[in-house]
Amino acid sequence: MPTQFGTTAMNGTYLEKLCANTSVVILAGGKGTRLQPYTTVLPKPLMPVGQYPILEILLRQLAAQGFRKVTLAVGHLAGIIQAYFRDGKDWGLDITYSYESTPLGTAGPIRKLPQSDRSVLVLNGDLLTTVDFGAIVRHHYETGASATIGTTRRIETVQFGVVESESNGHITEYREKPSRDYLVSMGIYVFAPEVREFIPEDVKFDFPDLVQRLLFNNKLVVGYETTSYWKDIGRPDDYEQANIDFPAMENHFLKQHVESKAVGTRF
Repeated sequence: MPTQFGTTAMNGTYLEKLCANTSVVILAGGKGTRLQPYTTVLPKPLMPVGQYPILEILLRQLAAQGFRKVTLAVGHLAGIIQAYFRDGKDWGLDITYSYESTPLGTAGPIRKLPQSDRSVLVLNGDLLTTVDFGAIVRHHYETGASATIGTTRRIETVQFGVVESESNGHITEYREKPSRDYLVSMGIYVFAPEVREFIPEDVKFDFPDLVQRLLFNNKLVVGYETTSYWKDIGRPDDYEQANIDFPAMENHFLKQHVESKAVGTRF
């Protein structure tokens, strides 16, 4: 898509406007069952990493990258989240809330958003990452995709000896604790306005269902692969590692100048 700005402006002013005009939805309504019993009384987005709740780290990063409009999709212990973040002014943000009386899944809250002619950045509320969100938004517009999914490589080690056999029971292979390499979703998405049409109203509907529906309808879905630091703190192992990593990397997570303010774009 052409732009009226020249190269110099695109390196700063244009990209700042891109972020400022992109609304963000953060999914913060889950019960965090994998982190129980802590999440019985504390919503998962307020679980501490270092000296901050994980959601506060995410909001600080968004503000530093130039985003301004954030909707928190809340459900479980919503009042505690709203009491902490209020209208977002303390973080330089404009925060509103979307409440779920019954769980709508991960994609369902998008259907409740007001109609818009701009794409929306959607984030899980339990991310600890150094990803440049502005770069993902830029990539989404440049590719013309209906949906963009932030992805990363993850190596998982199977904690058992893995045996393969034929139907007659003859062993053909035995590998001790093999590692497998996956391209996984980071819980970071950008959706074009048309995506709302593929989400049913008032029923539970998750991102895998949405992506499958988009693909079935021949819509373009692209990945944005990154090697940036990423942990899903909803997983106990990741949460423990995040608290080990954060003190030494705090300045990196909360730096004020990020790539998205310095890199030009063809959008």
